[in-house]
Amino acid sequence: MKVLLKSAKIIDASSNFNGTEQDILIQEGTIIRISNSISDKNAITFNLPDLHLSQGWFDSSVSFGEPGLEERETLKHGLEVAAYSGFSHIAYNTNTEPRPDSKADIAFLQRKSFKAGVSLHPKATLTQNNNNKNLAELNDLKLSGAVCFSNHKAPIESVHLLKLALQYCQPFGGLIESFPINHTIAPKGIMHEGHMSTSLGLVGIPSLAEHIQIQRDLSVLHYTGGKLHIPTISSAKSVDLIRSAKKEGMDVSCSVSIHNLMFTDQVLNKFDTRFKLNPPLREVSDQKALIKGVQDGVIDMVTSDHQPINIEEKKMELEYAAYGSIGLETAFGVLLKLFGLQKSIDLLTKGKKRFEISEYPIDEGSRADLTLFTPKGSTEITKNNIMSSSKNSAYLGQKFNGKTYGIIANNEVLINQI
Repeated sequence: MKVLLKSAKIIDASSNFNGTEQDILIQEGTIIRISNSISDKNAITFNLPDLHLSQGWFDSSVSFGEPGLEERETLKHGLEVAAYSGFSHIAYNTNTEPRPDSKADIAFLQRKSFKAGVSLHPKATLTQNNNNKNLAELNDLKLSGAVCFSNHKAPIESVHLLKLALQYCQPFGGLIESFPINHTIAPKGIMHEGHMSTSLGLVGIPSLAEHIQIQRDLSVLHYTGGKLHIPTISSAKSVDLIRSAKKEGMDVSCSVSIHNLMFTDQVLNKFDTRFKLNPPLREVSDQKALIKGVQDGVIDMVTSDHQPINIEEKKMELEYAAYGSIGLETAFGVLLKLFGLQKSIDLLTKGKKRFEISEYPIDEGSRADLTLFTPKGSTEITKNNIMSSSKNSAYLGQKFNGKTYGIIANNEVLINQI
């Protein structure tokens, strides 16, 4: 199959064609020619308005549902959502039923996503049966294709377990993901603990619950060595802790949810369950520190933290509603609003190396792993134009600039021309 992209502005600092407008000819999944003008009557030609092109985008924290929770989102449809949202790579979370703690579980996810344009990179649980006691067969899981070991939004409660995991994974370069929350400080927390939670009469989750866990994890990492990833930090102090750890030479990375860059706890003043998120939305000072951490590189990557939830689990009192929001479809628009085009593309293409995912520059002879988009145009987010099966979006009613056309990846073309 041949594909010809006409007049595409290339945004890729690693490409010889960065910043130029080119025609790009792709054959059997490989870029075979880049030139000012290409004609090929045998190629499927795309001449999209204001077409921009970058390396395929990556999201380090995506949930769908399958296996076990297909009513939220199936793998097939979820990967289509990711593709049309511009993502050619996703790291798939472990909050499924059953949890992926065996080679067979990893093989199932790989088999189900094999023919998709989007590359699904499965995470595996750190412990057997998610019991927080016994390590899973980590080396075997990595050899099977697991990109890291994570119990998703559940903290690693045992210091000894974290120590063993970091030590055990060093010979084969395994990455440990440790969610930063200490539940003993906020066992029934609903939202950020602060002025807003007090005024609403809701039990809070203090930033301290995050800080203590991060301090503990960094102390263990300093002692053992190894590779640690702290997902979705949410507070100013967390940024400072990780900045200090990096200065000391620790091999630690972190991410932030785009939700926490966009919103603060003030949006919960009407008890809207769309904004019940984990980690919780915090104060303006935290939001500013997170944005600064993204800008100066202390925060390594951003994530949509995409989490479909059934309507019956969201349409209830805030206290009982499930945590989470979808975010794949709005990620580009939010980042564009916050950071502008160049920084947004930089953020959307970061993080692959940390999860040992190959990168392909936009050059002749390179594998075609591309995201197609335009920074022009605007869209108001409504339930009618959300592609995801679950509609639990924190961004309903928001208007964002930009549009994602789709991806060309894995010798598949998934482009929306409407």
